[in-house]
Amino acid sequence: MRASLVVPTLNEAASIGHVLDTFRAAAEEANRHRFASDPIDWEILVIDGASSDGTGAIAESKGARVIVERRKGYGRAYRTGLAAATGEVIATLDGDATYPAEEVPRLVGYLLDRDLEFVTTDRLKFLSAGAMTREHRIGNWVLNHLLHFAYHRYVRASGGASFQDSQSGMWVFRRSILSRITLTQDGMPFSEELKLEVLVHGLRFEEIPIHYAERWGAPKLSSYRDGRQNLLFLIDKRLALRRQTRGGTGVPPKAAEVAPR
Repeated sequence: MRASLVVPTLNEAASIGHVLDTFRAAAEEANRHRFASDPIDWEILVIDGASSDGTGAIAESKGARVIVERRKGYGRAYRTGLAAATGEVIATLDGDATYPAEEVPRLVGYLLDRDLEFVTTDRLKFLSAGAMTREHRIGNWVLNHLLHFAYHRYVRASGGASFQDSQSGMWVFRRSILSRITLTQDGMPFSEELKLEVLVHGLRFEEIPIHYAERWGAPKLSSYRDGRQNLLFLIDKRLALRRQTRGGTGVPPKAAEVAPR
């Protein structure tokens, strides 16, 4: 089986080598044992936002294919990466060493063993000290509760399955779902957009707790700005779904728009 690891980066020279080395070691170990009968052929795609610190060169030295995406945005990087990915299964990580790269093969196995279509992760259950500011924690709490409240109709339809961490950026999923969902966001709301599309379209998913660590290097998030964007997106998307339901169109069948514009 072929699989793709997609990693967005922006000036992560201090951590990207460690992240990719950790992932490689875990993938090779899993191929010797867990996937011995059908080893996974991994491609690593680093979507680099025109870093100025040599991030791309380090990633290439670790065997990654580096795609420079000069257009800004977390979601833009992912949409570019997903369009380029060729694997049957796609996994994601940040390049700042916050997510446990060594867990990717286990999550792939979980997806396959349970015949799921999407696996996301919950950072909040095993959160390392210093991994999130107080403002970041409060923002996550607000966004998670708003999602559960505003989208309760879809949570009920899924048998009660929902997301404890709507903002997590570590996922494993079958590439085939991209033809069934619509992805439009170039900024931070991309993460919750992806999860909401999975929920609204009734795809088979689970959320797995992970250990989330303090990032290497200076933080790039703005708790207020990014939190506001995510909050407005949750509301706007819910209103759009309500209009579609009232208009009798239901869930839009449009395919995912992941290719660069």
